[in-house]
Amino acid sequence: MNDSGHPVQPAHPGAGTSGHRAVSQAASSVRWLLDDFLGSVTGVVDAVVVSSDGLLLADSRDGSRSEQLSAIVSALTSLAAGAAGSQDRGPVKQTMVTMDQGHLVVMAISDGSCLGVYASLECDLGVVAYQMALLVERAGHALTPQVRSELHRAMAVR
Repeated sequence: MNDSGHPVQPAHPGAGTSGHRAVSQAASSVRWLLDDFLGSVTGVVDAVVVSSDGLLLADSRDGSRSEQLSAIVSALTSLAAGAAGSQDRGPVKQTMVTMDQGHLVVMAISDGSCLGVYASLECDLGVVAYQMALLVERAGHALTPQVRSELHRAMAVR
């Protein structure tokens, strides 16, 4: 982060995103934010950004685990939205599932996409939720329709 709290960008689009094809600075920023979140929040094991239609836009790790997590996050988001709609309580802000060995926390991003995070059972959920809220705010500003499309295309070719 620079002095104004914005992420410091790689020297060129796609730099520092091994395993991913080169993308614009805006798309690279979303990936950088996710990687920084994973590296700086104790107890976070995996994280994904999923579009409102269930497509994986960014992940903290390569591989089938991210695809699987994004599908779970998408389904959980849909289920929670249905529950909220049937109760007429407004849109869902956060969903959490606690398991024997960890937590799955899903938080809405302003554009309809969501952030899904798997964290260890020993994590401080208050810290994880706070850092997720910060990430959601930052990513929400960066996830324009053009960036979402670019991120999806980049994930599809890897």
